[in-house]
Amino acid sequence: MRLTSNALILLAAALVGMAGMLPDIGGPIMRALEPLRFAVQSHAASQQVAIVEMDARSVAEIRRWPWPRRHYAAVVDQLRAAGAATIVFDVDFSSASEPDDDRAFAAALKRAEGLVTLPTFGQQAGAGDRRTLDALPLGAFRAHAALASVSFSPDVDGLVRSLPLATITAGTPRPSLSAYIAARAGEADAEYPVDFSINPATIPRLSFVAVERGAFDPAMVRGRNILIGATAIEMGDRYPAPLRGVLPGVTIQALGAETLLRGVPARGTPLATVALALLLCIPGVRARRRDVSACIFAAGLITLAVVVLAAQRWLAIHFPLGLGWLMLSTAGGLFAARDIFRRFRKGRLHDEATGLPNQRAMASEGGGRGGVACVVQLTNLEELSAVFDAAQVAQGIVRTAERLRLCSAYDIVYRVRSHQLALLMPTREIVEDVLATLRTLLLQPVEIAGRKVDVAVALGVAEDGDMAAAALAAGEAASAGVFWRRAALNRQRVENAVSLMGELDAAIAAGHIEVHYQPKLALATDRIASVEALVRWRHPDHGFVSPGAFIPLAEQTDRIGPLTLHVLAQVIADAAQWRACGHEVTAAVNISAKLLDSPAFIAAVDKLLDSAPIAPDGLIFEVTESAAMSDPATATATLRHFRNRGVAISMDDYGTGQSTLSYLRELPLSELKIDRSFVQYAHERESDAKLVCSTIELAHALGLKVVAEGIEDAENLAFLRSVSCDYAQGYFIDRPMPFDALVRRLNDRIESGRLAVQLG
Repeated sequence: MRLTSNALILLAAALVGMAGMLPDIGGPIMRALEPLRFAVQSHAASQQVAIVEMDARSVAEIRRWPWPRRHYAAVVDQLRAAGAATIVFDVDFSSASEPDDDRAFAAALKRAEGLVTLPTFGQQAGAGDRRTLDALPLGAFRAHAALASVSFSPDVDGLVRSLPLATITAGTPRPSLSAYIAARAGEADAEYPVDFSINPATIPRLSFVAVERGAFDPAMVRGRNILIGATAIEMGDRYPAPLRGVLPGVTIQALGAETLLRGVPARGTPLATVALALLLCIPGVRARRRDVSACIFAAGLITLAVVVLAAQRWLAIHFPLGLGWLMLSTAGGLFAARDIFRRFRKGRLHDEATGLPNQRAMASEGGGRGGVACVVQLTNLEELSAVFDAAQVAQGIVRTAERLRLCSAYDIVYRVRSHQLALLMPTREIVEDVLATLRTLLLQPVEIAGRKVDVAVALGVAEDGDMAAAALAAGEAASAGVFWRRAALNRQRVENAVSLMGELDAAIAAGHIEVHYQPKLALATDRIASVEALVRWRHPDHGFVSPGAFIPLAEQTDRIGPLTLHVLAQVIADAAQWRACGHEVTAAVNISAKLLDSPAFIAAVDKLLDSAPIAPDGLIFEVTESAAMSDPATATATLRHFRNRGVAISMDDYGTGQSTLSYLRELPLSELKIDRSFVQYAHERESDAKLVCSTIELAHALGLKVVAEGIEDAENLAFLRSVSCDYAQGYFIDRPMPFDALVRRLNDRIESGRLAVQLG
């Protein structure tokens, strides 16, 4: 019987290995282990390749883009004089610039007598066009320079793992930049894996402007292959890579050349890994004791890793380590199946994902135990889940629980909800002291899948041991953005909040929800060209209720949809009236992130737009940067739908989230609203001024208007005029006001303008 079960385990392991050879199954596993493979073999570069960086210092000093090509000419002359073996550019020279600069660069190339290599590349013809256009340097440059390809493509997960040996551009096979430097031949479009165990920090580097001025040690250039390319963040050309994070394209090219200098690496057949893993499984499944079997399987994992990494290091052959580990793990798991019942029973009292004791365990074990109840709420669990898979998120939760155990009265941390952990803190210590220790521990990043990650938390504490009260306090702390709250101070507020939400629907029906408008001043014409709609709740008993008090609750209780539709309907009606008075003013309405993936809400908005007495181009939908980034695909589809209908799209609070240039390119935006935290002191702080100016320049280059928020004084407004900002919004312009006051304000500005013309 044992032989039969052992045979079944080996057969299952073999089937898993065969399935793992499929890219969709084995690919993610192999990619997940790549950082480990490279980390354990990390070593320095050969020093045969050096990089001349177009870095932030060079950008700051040259202050133009594209850079005048006389700068490149000067660098070529300096490197040639210093004795560079080759000079290879990762810079686009396919279009003409100033004639004098182009002639200067061509002359420098001629003086270099074939020492310089220029890049060719392919680029997409346009959005939605799958054709590839080949870009070559200008003919005047090609006459005295070699050509090599810089094109490469990331993998399906966005990471760069391989580079081509050669590509075909303009119908001619050309070596890749890395292959040219290493003098390696290969077929067009054949790729090789880059060795990211080479530490990019050990590649010699020189600043572009330092080389141009001759302010460098010639010994750093003499006899070396020199790569010239952009490393400044603002220049883009950056790609994520295994283990090394986001790297400039020129650094990846240098790592590719370093790889090829040791030889052309190859990918080993997965069948070899499958066969070796099966051999290592046999002793494990034949063991009689579970602990012995576990040791054997662990030794097998180590042996497999050693063999695979040795082949990678000394033979330059990359075998799939994850595939063999998956087989060994599968065989070990099946061998332990006889303990399934015990594990199932244990599972009733433990969280499945993390293995932590669950709420049922807390109820059965925690009764009668003294201590201060503490609930830890993970406030960025959704963000972590968007970046990592479920197992990796669970790993982060376990790491957090391990730190909490240091402050637990009974060394037990429970996972009571998906986003909440609970523990009992000792009563012999002052709560504030324990929390100070916890804060220090929890502020340290945890490691998830080889990456350092911040797990954000908020704590609720109940000194009477009431876990339910502690959980409510944790939610309050998360909403307030503070580290912790004491439960006794928050119960009345929670009761009031619950009561308030019960009244919201009635308030909408009774007309207690009002819309006020805050003007946006068009700086080019000095007139109010747009307004932002802001919701106000005039409670019959409590007066005005702060939006910060009820809007987050409306989002949490799924009442934000009806509230937004009510506001939108009111805005459409008001806009129709002020347009009838001759005021061509657009109106912006804030759209919650929760509504971007709601078909019912989208359909309701479409119905309002269909029957609206104004054209859709009189409306602007504002979404926060974090809302657009949390689910880019859904956000883009929804916003593009409204944009196609004519509604303008504005990104609110720009600069406070994690946006990238690719998001700005993909989202159908009409304008950016720079957050007040960057604008408020831009006329006084040089760093803020640079951020505002660069954002305005970027937005204008993309065809977007820019709104600056938080204008509170004349000097700030004057600064924004000087940097060509489109709109300004803030208390210095106007405070939010009801509809009637807005119309009077618009009429007053028209009359003031007419009077100024007459006096003039």
